[in-house]
Amino acid sequence: MNRNKLMAISLLTLMSSSVFAGGYRISMQGQRQLAMGHTGVAVIGQNAESIFFNPANGTFLKDKWSFSAGVTALTSDVKFQNKTYNWKNETSNTGTPLYFYGNYQVNDRFSVGLAIYTPYGSAVEWDQDWEGSHLVNNIDLKSFFIQPTVSYKITEDVSIGAGLIYVNGGVKFNRNLTRSMTDDSGMNRSDVTVDAQGVHAWGYNVGLTAKLDDYVTFGVNYRSQIDMKAKGGDATFHDMPTFAQATYKDGKFDATMPLPAELTVGFSYQINKQWLAAIDYNYTFWSAYKSLVIDFEDPNIPSSVNPRNYKNSSTIRAGVQYAPTEKFSARIGGYYDVSPVQDGYFAPETPRNDALAGTLGFTYKVTPKLGIDFSATVLHFKETDNSYDYFVEDGNPVSFVGTYRSGAYSLGLGLSYNF
Repeated sequence: MNRNKLMAISLLTLMSSSVFAGGYRISMQGQRQLAMGHTGVAVIGQNAESIFFNPANGTFLKDKWSFSAGVTALTSDVKFQNKTYNWKNETSNTGTPLYFYGNYQVNDRFSVGLAIYTPYGSAVEWDQDWEGSHLVNNIDLKSFFIQPTVSYKITEDVSIGAGLIYVNGGVKFNRNLTRSMTDDSGMNRSDVTVDAQGVHAWGYNVGLTAKLDDYVTFGVNYRSQIDMKAKGGDATFHDMPTFAQATYKDGKFDATMPLPAELTVGFSYQINKQWLAAIDYNYTFWSAYKSLVIDFEDPNIPSSVNPRNYKNSSTIRAGVQYAPTEKFSARIGGYYDVSPVQDGYFAPETPRNDALAGTLGFTYKVTPKLGIDFSATVLHFKETDNSYDYFVEDGNPVSFVGTYRSGAYSLGLGLSYNF
């Protein structure tokens, strides 16, 4: 096998393992429910953010018009260490997931709504040319979900709902081509930037809400899998040595990444007029992400199939609300989120292990119609000694091994207006 062919295989593997591999699921779609551990599939009578957690909740809102909007400042810190080679690095990145919801009660049994939110996205930026630069230097992934929603009461206590989801997103990603390739001067590492914007796809969600009695409410919500298909993304190569410039020309690529389906069930319990408790169980069908296939425009470069082998995972959420007055209510909660990444597939662009989160917040009603919502979250990811074993260089698999310690925290602010 000639040298160019070996480099081509290395490059394909390099690109395929990270182009769309960030894919963090960001659970910050409403300040009120986030403060209650991001529960909400069975929480009714709050504000318009309820239609994200379950489209069937729309008919249980108290007001004819309900609006809710907010933004969260989310900062994540990751530290990497390999004691054998004395490698150390760390990255700190901040994102701002946001949302807007509106709901209109057409009559006593029917409502329509609109939800705009950002459930997927990540920003990771390691030092350029760090020890894991053949896997990733930096990645910036964004997505916007736009979801019109309808809700209909079958009986006084049972409602069904559905929403059509339109997704628009993009990713920009950079990494070095190999662990050692440089330009002719030997001073600059060869790298590639992959950029795909305006990627769009469609999905749906359906839900059911049932008041079992005056105190207990049951809810279930299903979101479909959405396949994000990038067509004609740009691949740009930098600092290539002369002998490789004929092979690695800037060009186009196609790729697909699945956003997995989710099933959430839960209960809420109105203990009395002041106290409300809720619990959700979320199951995400991550096994759909078995591999990432990239097709390059150049017919001389074969398609690449890169294994991810994610496993299905679940999250347990719980929270309570205390509302001593009409003007003020406080909330606290938490959740435990199991990572879908299996041993041997732990790559530094997805430095995420099992996570334990604590949340709190409050609402203050400035007027009977206008409320200010606040939330705060702290996430602790379980420390892990892990590796990524599927990077191929010169025809041989190369493992990247180390210890990852991760954490994140957020502060969120929102407004609610109901009339």
